Amino acid sequence: MTALQDLKYGQWFRGADVDGDGFITQQDVRAMSERYIAARGTASDSATARRLIEGMDGFWTSVIAPMDQDGDGKVDLREMTEGFRSVLTDPALYPQHIAPVTNCFFDLVDLNADGKIDRAEFQQMFGSVAGVPGEDCATIFAALDRDGSGGLDRAEFHQALTEFFYGNDPDAPANHLFGRVTA
Repeated sequence: MTALQDLKYGQWFRGADVDGDGFITQQDVRAMSERYIAARGTASDSATARRLIEGMDGFWTSVIAPMDQDGDGKVDLREMTEGFRSVLTDPALYPQHIAPVTNCFFDLVDLNADGKIDRAEFQQMFGSVAGVPGEDCATIFAALDRDGSGGLDRAEFHQALTEFFYGNDPDAPANHLFGRVTA
């Protein structure tokens, strides 16, 4: 684990700690869902909203909750960082650890189901859920759209998440996926 990865994970943590109390709880994860549902203008009782809430509940249960070392129902930055350090040791394990969640998010962000996430969809997701400012979203999106197509296909999205969680290149655009990372 590198200092850059610690900075990235800290940025991710700050976005996931919706209420800003220094912990990620199931309520924070639910609040992320609710913010995205509201940003999409989706009815809270729709199939899309239920799918998002179920996906985020699964994310809590399978990814975040196991990091709770003291069993208090909350994950602090140290627990989360140590959890990422223990799980994210080998990029070859990405298909098991990160890809299922990435696929779920891709499908939820791809509002028109065209197989690509366009800039507006990207900005809506990362702006509403992770609190990434609009101008940062636009810059990050442009850098991640490596083929210049105007949309991130599933492979580009996976590449970005791999780069974020495993990468050590200080110039990689995905470092800022969940908000601008500064040393």
